[in-house]
Amino acid sequence: MAGFGLASVAAWDPCRRWGSTAFGFHRGLSALLARKPERTPRWLPACGQKSSVSFLSRPDLPNLAYKRLKGKNPGIIFIPGYVSSMNGTKALAVEEFCSSLGHAYIRFDYSGVGNSDGNLQECTVGRWRKDVLSIIDDLAEGPQILVGSSLGGWLMFHAAIARPQKVVALIGVATAVDGLVTQFNQLPLEVKKEIEMKGVWNMPSKYSEEGVYHIPYNLIKEAEHHCLLHSPIPVTCPIRLLHGMKDDIVPWHTSIQIADRVVSRDVDVILRKDSDHRMKEKADIQLLVCTIDDLIDKLSTVVN
Repeated sequence: MAGFGLASVAAWDPCRRWGSTAFGFHRGLSALLARKPERTPRWLPACGQKSSVSFLSRPDLPNLAYKRLKGKNPGIIFIPGYVSSMNGTKALAVEEFCSSLGHAYIRFDYSGVGNSDGNLQECTVGRWRKDVLSIIDDLAEGPQILVGSSLGGWLMFHAAIARPQKVVALIGVATAVDGLVTQFNQLPLEVKKEIEMKGVWNMPSKYSEEGVYHIPYNLIKEAEHHCLLHSPIPVTCPIRLLHGMKDDIVPWHTSIQIADRVVSRDVDVILRKDSDHRMKEKADIQLLVCTIDDLIDKLSTVVN
């Protein structure tokens, strides 16, 4: 059984390097968390830089919308969840944090999502995997820490396997490794047959504006080729898995299973008792950026 630490939030040390000095970040984060969804957050640190939308052109593949901050290594790449854009609360908060420290940062939209090109109904886990690798190969400079939310957590493991020299650490938030396949396989047989016949799974979700996600059956079948939990996961870098115990989409036990499967011995599973799948409340965001800060500190002697 792979070694991993199980820590509670109460035992988590506060961020050391920026907790008392980067006042601008705290102020910016407070404004971000307090904002209404339709408003654009104000970026308050005087020394911070703003990112602008750019597009990564790829032959025979959809152009990807992204925002990038240049800065110190290791860089941070945020990988969003299923049909989530790069403008989510966590992605923006991590950008604010990286800006306050002067670290490089990239956030982006998958094919078929947000400002990126492509048809969502034609997208697959394999295609989104290529999106992540394109960001790493064509945009990121030097070693990178990947932060993956939900589906993004699944994709970050594939990226770490494919680019072990460039991916130096992973942080998963409600990591949904094999998630779509696992959820589909738990359905009653008659329901699965109906989905196969109709060609779409109308999966109820309180996180969708419609109250349901329309997931193509072909996406689920293609996702089966990217499952990882059936065998040891060949990732050796430091890994931190944050999970809410009130997650009703991806059970927190999934993070325990991932920790057991990865080859790396430097793995922590950090549980929040009252957090849900999105983990975007103030305390959740603080835990996330503290985790990033801790890994940057840990890796500094390696990458500098």
